[in-house]
Amino acid sequence: MAARTVSRCFTITRNYSSKPDKHIAFLGLGNMGGFMAANLVKKGFNVRGYDPSKEALTAAAKDGVSSASSIAAAVDGVDVVVSILPSNKVVLDAYLGDDGVVKHAPKGSLLIDSSTVDPNVPKQIFPVASESGVAFIDAPVSGGVMGAQNATLAFMVGGRKEDFDRSVPMLEAMGAKQYHCGASGAGQVAKLSNNMLMGITGMATAECMNMGIKMGLDPKVLLDVLNNSSARSWSTEVYCPVPGLVPTAPSSRDYENGFKNELMVKDLELASCMALGIRTPIPLGAVATQLYRIVQSRGYGQKDFSFIYQLLKNEKK
Repeated sequence: MAARTVSRCFTITRNYSSKPDKHIAFLGLGNMGGFMAANLVKKGFNVRGYDPSKEALTAAAKDGVSSASSIAAAVDGVDVVVSILPSNKVVLDAYLGDDGVVKHAPKGSLLIDSSTVDPNVPKQIFPVASESGVAFIDAPVSGGVMGAQNATLAFMVGGRKEDFDRSVPMLEAMGAKQYHCGASGAGQVAKLSNNMLMGITGMATAECMNMGIKMGLDPKVLLDVLNNSSARSWSTEVYCPVPGLVPTAPSSRDYENGFKNELMVKDLELASCMALGIRTPIPLGAVATQLYRIVQSRGYGQKDFSFIYQLLKNEKK
């Protein structure tokens, strides 16, 4: 009975027409957001961007993204707002602050947050947005910078099914797959679960590749064995941590332009907090968190997280 009452409290009065959404505000034009906004432009959307970095705004302008001087100016008159921002606090301030999205977005607009944050963050934003007459979904992404550049991202969405359905044209412009995971916050749960597993398998791949190579195996032969055996994974096929074996992997470009180790630490810490809240054991996740923290403490936080291979390789015997 209580669940039905809550559902009624957050009913949104739809003020938008049935015509397609065309005007988009994009907040956060960094490594991921810049490419995502550019791909929206390529698909015919009119995109107005905001980022505190003038360099990011200048770069986005070259891809057809017009610039705004504030969040309020960016969202003025748009149909949809898309954001990808770095932390819980930044997202909450961007959406619920005095200059924020919820206060200034037009009634009936759709808000899509693709940041990776604590699941409680979208759960805080959703009711405020609903009461203000705007729709909100959390839609974190997987695929990294390459996925953003090539429009092959996977979106994990939490929120109302009708809002997910409305978001699909925009998500398809930026990615290859879209999953409706459940109610508000469910997208973040899926993303954090994915990234913890990505961190664990990345760590395990680096560990076993390092062991086999130090025992004298040819790295190419070892990788070929792994990719054709039961140990095959995304970390061996696409994201091999050993330089030179997979040309498109960050390890083959000095661990640059990938998923930064500091972001992996952030996501693992968020996932650990989520696990703590429900008292579920994560022994492998805990070990992975500590190892990536060590990489960061040694000054390699800006490198791709697969740099953990170098940490293991260079440990003294």
